[in-house]
Amino acid sequence: MATDDLSLLETPPAPFRALAPATPVHDEPMVLNVGPHHPSTHGVLRVIVQLDGERVLSLTPDIGYLHTGIEKTFENKTYVKGVTLAPRMGYLSPLNNQLAYVLAVEKLLNVEVPPRATVVRVILTELDRIASHLVFLGIHALDLGASSVMLYAFQEREIILDLMEMTGGQRMFPPYIRPGGLAMDLPEGFDAAVRDIIGRMPGAADTYERLLTDNVFWKGRTEGVAVLTKQQALDWGVTGALLRATGVAYDLRRAVPYLGYEDYDFEVPVFTTGDAYARYLIRIAEIRESVKIIRQALDRLPGGAFTTADRKVSPPPKAELANSMEAVIHHFKLWTEGFRPPAGEAYVAVEAPRGEMGFYIVSDGSGKPWRVHMRSPSFTNLQALETMVKGGLIADLVTAVASLDPVLGEVDR
Repeated sequence: MATDDLSLLETPPAPFRALAPATPVHDEPMVLNVGPHHPSTHGVLRVIVQLDGERVLSLTPDIGYLHTGIEKTFENKTYVKGVTLAPRMGYLSPLNNQLAYVLAVEKLLNVEVPPRATVVRVILTELDRIASHLVFLGIHALDLGASSVMLYAFQEREIILDLMEMTGGQRMFPPYIRPGGLAMDLPEGFDAAVRDIIGRMPGAADTYERLLTDNVFWKGRTEGVAVLTKQQALDWGVTGALLRATGVAYDLRRAVPYLGYEDYDFEVPVFTTGDAYARYLIRIAEIRESVKIIRQALDRLPGGAFTTADRKVSPPPKAELANSMEAVIHHFKLWTEGFRPPAGEAYVAVEAPRGEMGFYIVSDGSGKPWRVHMRSPSFTNLQALETMVKGGLIADLVTAVASLDPVLGEVDR
């Protein structure tokens, strides 16, 4: 080997991204289908990619593989039965989706919700946010080869799902948040169980950060990858961590408060680099902020009723059913025919784990909604995917999709 050749051994290898030339290497691009059956598309998503070597020339998300017609299903159900549909669209944040739907129905009804029910909703939707972010952490890391992170993150998620079952009877889709309040009061031991998990979460978050935040391989796959500028984020209308990673401190809990969030002390995490690493840091920080909110909610949880006293919305107590035929008839008609909001329209959005989740409902005065439409964050955020990866490496497409944290049930509907 020549002396000049030996000098190459002393030179550190170039970063992986530098191996792909920025200038065209082929006259005709290659078309590659990623998905719809691929572990890194986070659901049934097909991405049609045009490549020049390793470089992404263009990208088109091909959606619709999980289309369910859920909006039309809502329109053929009574308002109460819609409570069980909303969580199934965004199955990783079911209670936040359920809350958005219920708040829109309550806006149509102009019904007053008891303070106890409002605070319980805060506790449950913040637990829902933590559980969703834990899935993001585990699956995002798994996509990039860090399989052990999921084993850590899912320990705490399992505890939160047990709490969901404790309140609503189901781990994934508890039909607990109802128009007018809650399905039932909190079970005995709920306060202690929640305090136990929020006492555990700060240490768990420290563990996740020790595994990832300063990990050279993690930073190498996420820093400067899938970048979205502030202007691009605003142009696409993205929300959630995707928007806040570009420096925009927009969180509906602060911008358009609901459930009394204006009375809670918490920060809105913001970063400015707009890359996948910033989105990861934001979600870690949001886990810590959710813990703060839950602790405040537990400390101020009042007694009293868990649902509205308005009998046009809320069914009679079980004790009355044994002694009153009128109560039995009322209960039967409420569950079979439903209540009838006045004619009108309402839109309510909440800050779900992936961004702005909104429900638009039109009432014609009957027991079923005339029109239901959702503004789902996964659908809006997915539109920015090409902007994030165009000109980058095909390997970074996996990082980009994972950093979006999409739920395809929200996208296709």
